[in-house]
Amino acid sequence: MALLPILHYPDARLHKKAKPVAVVDDRIRRIVRDMAETMYAAPGIGLAATQVDIHERIVVIDVSENNDDLLVLINPVITWKSEETQVYEEGCLSVPGIYDEVKRAARIKVEATNEQGERYEFDAEGILAVCVQHELDHLEGKVFVEYLSPLKQSRIKTKLRKLEKV
Repeated sequence: MALLPILHYPDARLHKKAKPVAVVDDRIRRIVRDMAETMYAAPGIGLAATQVDIHERIVVIDVSENNDDLLVLINPVITWKSEETQVYEEGCLSVPGIYDEVKRAARIKVEATNEQGERYEFDAEGILAVCVQHELDHLEGKVFVEYLSPLKQSRIKTKLRKLEKV
């Protein structure tokens, strides 16, 4: 297993749309293991392949308190969103040190493939629903700060560029 370098906003590669995984094989399983190790080490609760410059539809999530409930989503699709929304303060491993409120669907239904190549479905609410929507945005080339005002986005870009020069 290996720790993967995480891209930081405003890196243009974060805006690249991920392609579907054609077959779940040992290469994909290795990517999943490396992504999980990277997410736990960061530490974070979710990581999309786009964030580690792999442009395939792969996400790992673990919202458990003990980091012992890894959820692997390959080719994930949100099949339903509630009209009810929730506002949650989000952060992102690709936007270190920045947190802001984002409004998302309160409940969702998701369909995905696991690392054994089996298709499955689940319902999510609360932090899991927020995390799934956040990570699937990454697969579409969207970073959570894009939900914020242009002024906030500009300030965040400036702040992160200064940090990278240090």
